[in-house]
Amino acid sequence: MISSLFSRFAVIGSLTILGACSQSTTDANYVPSDSLPNYSQSSFQQYVDETKQWLTEHRIFKSNNLEKELSVNLPFEIKPNKPNGKGVLLVHGLGDSPFSFIDVAQHLADQGYLVRSILLPGHGSKVADLMLPSLEDWQNVVHHHTQLLKAQTDKVWLGGYSTGANLVTSEALKDDNIAGLLLFSPAFKPGSSTVKFAKIASYFVTWADQDPETNPIRYNSLPMHGAAVYYDTVKVVQQDLKGKKYTKPVFMITSEGDHVIDTTFATSVFKNQFTNVKNHLVWQGENTFPANNATTFSMNRPDLKIVDGSHMGLLFSPINPEYGKNGAVRICSNGQTEEQEFACEEGADVWFSAYGVKEKGKIFARLTYNPYFEQSMEMLDHVMSEK
Repeated sequence: MISSLFSRFAVIGSLTILGACSQSTTDANYVPSDSLPNYSQSSFQQYVDETKQWLTEHRIFKSNNLEKELSVNLPFEIKPNKPNGKGVLLVHGLGDSPFSFIDVAQHLADQGYLVRSILLPGHGSKVADLMLPSLEDWQNVVHHHTQLLKAQTDKVWLGGYSTGANLVTSEALKDDNIAGLLLFSPAFKPGSSTVKFAKIASYFVTWADQDPETNPIRYNSLPMHGAAVYYDTVKVVQQDLKGKKYTKPVFMITSEGDHVIDTTFATSVFKNQFTNVKNHLVWQGENTFPANNATTFSMNRPDLKIVDGSHMGLLFSPINPEYGKNGAVRICSNGQTEEQEFACEEGADVWFSAYGVKEKGKIFARLTYNPYFEQSMEMLDHVMSEK
């Protein structure tokens, strides 16, 4: 899974030095499309409709339920029953899909916001399409749909997960009209410093990681080019943040057990550069976060068979049908032995954690939901309120 990839870059760096050849395959998942879909339509509905048509023609489907797979990979809009005149644009992470924000989006719509979740170019179709986008593609789709939403609402908030958090933070730092930021596992700095070599490595190695593509909601593999464009977002957001104070409200949620990102860097930015009095950090971990505007939730939850928080386990409600407590999707690629992974896939009794956690006598699956989702959303609401 992509959330494990950055821990492998030390090995990839060694392969690059040795001049390793790119892997080759005839599997259609690993052959890129001829082009990327358009994302600059004049209306959001046209964007959804044309993206659906493009994905229908280019996606490698993982099941016979084509409509369901399309629905979880398409950009979506949720209109509130009682509009408050404000909007929220949500941007997913590397290898993910708009579905990442389905539970957060519904919550925000219930509060009166017009909510849209977009698809970053290269996603939703087949993993080889992550060989195609540039940094500018990702920046431009965020900027374009921010402007579309601004034209239809009085105020716009931007929200992002992981790579998406980098993109929306840079956009907000350049646009003083953005009302504030909602940041989930912000990937301002990767957990492994070797990710910075991804662009160089891409000339020698096609794939940072290549696994069977079985998940209908996100990619399991990652082309080196995709990792390189992610790192481009890191360089940009760090430059945009350098020496800056951001005075608009910020909600941030991150996990102590997350080794995909450098949580120390992200939380340092929160403490020292995000200055609004309404800011709030939700910290999942055992060491209480040392700030008055932070709430710490323990992830030592044997009652739920949870031992640690994860990079992706912040976005989803426990009742999410795919990733919730009893969800249909179980992610067993979690840094354990092949025997343990196979047992997990065969339905063995498992514990849940971030990638790479190992304890004697336990088989682990990735924690894919937030046991404190409702409490976290209450804190998000407070940050966004005008009281």
